[in-house]
Amino acid sequence: MADQIWIGIILITALVLFVIERWRYDFVAMGALFAAYIVGLIPRQEVFSGFGNPAVITVAAVLVISHALWRSGVVDKMASSVKQMGDRVWLQMIVLTSLTTFVSAFISNTGAMAIMIPVALQLSRNGAGHASLMLMPMAFGSLLGGTITMIGTPPNIIISDIRASHGAEPFGIFDFTPVGLVVAVAGLITMWLTAHWLVPRSKSRDTSSSPYDVSAYLTELYLPEEASLVGHTLFEFESKIKENFAVVALKRGKQTISAPPRYLRLRAEDVLIVEADAATLQEILDLTKFELNAEEKIDTRFLVSDEIKVIEGIVGHDSRLIGRSAADLRLRHRFGVNVLAVAREGQPLRPSLSDVRFKPGDVLLLQGDAEVLNDVFNRFGCFPLAQRSLRLGKKRQLILPIAIFAGAITMSALDFLSVPVAFTLAAGLMVIADVIPIRELYQYIEWPIIVLLAATIPLGGALERSGAADTIANLALWVSQDAPGMMAIGLLLVVTMLLSNVINNAAAAVLMAPIGISMAGTLEASQDPFLMAVALGAALPFLTPIGHQSNILVMGPGGYRFADYWRLGLPLSIVMSVVALIMISVTWPMYG
Repeated sequence: MADQIWIGIILITALVLFVIERWRYDFVAMGALFAAYIVGLIPRQEVFSGFGNPAVITVAAVLVISHALWRSGVVDKMASSVKQMGDRVWLQMIVLTSLTTFVSAFISNTGAMAIMIPVALQLSRNGAGHASLMLMPMAFGSLLGGTITMIGTPPNIIISDIRASHGAEPFGIFDFTPVGLVVAVAGLITMWLTAHWLVPRSKSRDTSSSPYDVSAYLTELYLPEEASLVGHTLFEFESKIKENFAVVALKRGKQTISAPPRYLRLRAEDVLIVEADAATLQEILDLTKFELNAEEKIDTRFLVSDEIKVIEGIVGHDSRLIGRSAADLRLRHRFGVNVLAVAREGQPLRPSLSDVRFKPGDVLLLQGDAEVLNDVFNRFGCFPLAQRSLRLGKKRQLILPIAIFAGAITMSALDFLSVPVAFTLAAGLMVIADVIPIRELYQYIEWPIIVLLAATIPLGGALERSGAADTIANLALWVSQDAPGMMAIGLLLVVTMLLSNVINNAAAAVLMAPIGISMAGTLEASQDPFLMAVALGAALPFLTPIGHQSNILVMGPGGYRFADYWRLGLPLSIVMSVVALIMISVTWPMYG
């Protein structure tokens, strides 16, 4: 009994820390793992056993393959065809959500959304309709697509491995398809019929190319001969001003230099185009004796040139920007990149840009060299909203990556190779074939997810060994004792779905699977329908933006607020629960 109390305390504490997000989830999971070891719940030889677990290896391999397919432009070809659908918003939503769902069955949900969000925004900016109407259904569609195959989402891979660890064969690639495909189709139809009324509309991205009026903050400053900083470098000029501002261009005679380098020396009669609020502008004028040069309304043509671009990007769920401000980043000093604006929930944050602490889903407007911006987005965990402009000079291969990927699926489906071996081999072949450079092999693996899985898998074992899983299972069965047996599976499905809305879905699968297996053992029933319920519940967090990375990615571009998700998410969750329960009972009966 003491072991059950200890594991209960550790897991409840971890769940609370997951929800409040004071520390990142992989750090919390490792802390829970060490706590369980210290109190004797996990043997010494099993503390780090999760890092060698086949499920963890498979997830890492799938992430590498997903990036290789993203990099090759395979899915871009599919996405570009959406532009031929005309201006009917309803038809565009059907095509976008369907394509996102299909792609998400085979590559990571986040990767699918990174490809599809710019397509939706481009259609909206062309006057075709509301981006906000399409983005939330697309995010939910990416979650639905993950249920179709075993490699579609980490919970499915975890559940397959847990099945193997309990004396049965692991689930195959397409064992999830009969249930997942019907659930996905039902979810898509539900969204197509109800999104018009349930998805909140935001007009911030339908009237202009971005939610910021950058030109309202651009000012021309003329340098007379008596200006104190003539002959000094831009670095020296910028160092004198305490407030946050950006020199976005310099006009010298007939020449215009966008995002001028910091070593450039100022000359008399230069004109600087700066982005600053009124207070900062007054400080510049007082210190430098520059003069306002308000000839005409400045537009954004000065922001770009052949090399210099202005591109929006979303702050990802694991971005290194989270919790830091624009002043902290010093992107201008380190990379020659200007942070022009920040938008949150579709609204620009002004004027105290330097004090803004970035959050997941924020949209940044950055100016700089296109290749440097590519490096900045990769380095800091952001997703560009530009339409493929950041892949300059990268070789496209379409047939080879598809052939390698199809070969891995075929070999594992025919049971010639196990899933971990097949997909790890495919990831290696992608490198050998130069579909993905070897320097990028580990760059796009989501290491926090890998650490989270590796830490929670032993915790799931401890939950089972301590008897706590049996206790919780018996409690759940007692609650549903007078109901049909499938109601116990329904209860497990709903609880897992609710849990996945507040913690990482992979962790939800690891923690709920032992409870499902204990419920099956108590009822002397097959464990398969219970495992399927956990897999589906963990894969479909529709109620909150923090439930999944896909939900966070559309929050900023769609202009959604935290409370907007349940409007479509709640009815969709109800429909998905009913459809999933029916399909599980048909495909995976409890007995026989």
